Amino acid sequence: MRKAAVTTVSTVAGIVLLLSFKPHRDPAPAQAAPPPSAAAPRASSSPAPSGSASPGGGRSGTYTGGVSDTAYGPVQVSVTLSHGRITAVKALRTPSDRPRSREIASYAVPRLTQEALSAQSARIDAVSGATYTSEGYTRSLQSALDEAGI
Repeated sequence: MRKAAVTTVSTVAGIVLLLSFKPHRDPAPAQAAPPPSAAAPRASSSPAPSGSASPGGGRSGTYTGGVSDTAYGPVQVSVTLSHGRITAVKALRTPSDRPRSREIASYAVPRLTQEALSAQSARIDAVSGATYTSEGYTRSLQSALDEAGI
């Protein structure tokens, strides 16, 4: 009877540990599509590239992502590349119509920027409490990277 209890507790503890493990980089995150009736934020594309291919391989320059409309306002970023590597991301537009929106953007955007620089892609984790801003940021960032051909 004691072996059964120890085995059960060990199994449950192992499952809990496995379920709580989250890899830092997910190579292909599964994204669930929102139901058609849900009001999903839209991304409007108005990218403006200003870069070129560099002799050392990869793209270099600054690329502006499309404006991503969120429930709390538009988000737009530009990305600077050097030889195909992200060297800077700048938020051009963030939700700012309300004081709370400005507060959320003030702590979320630096974290999202750091994530993008670390990941070297738009596949980054959302910032807790800033879901809409995070989604708009990643959509605009991906738009800029698409324009750069990355």
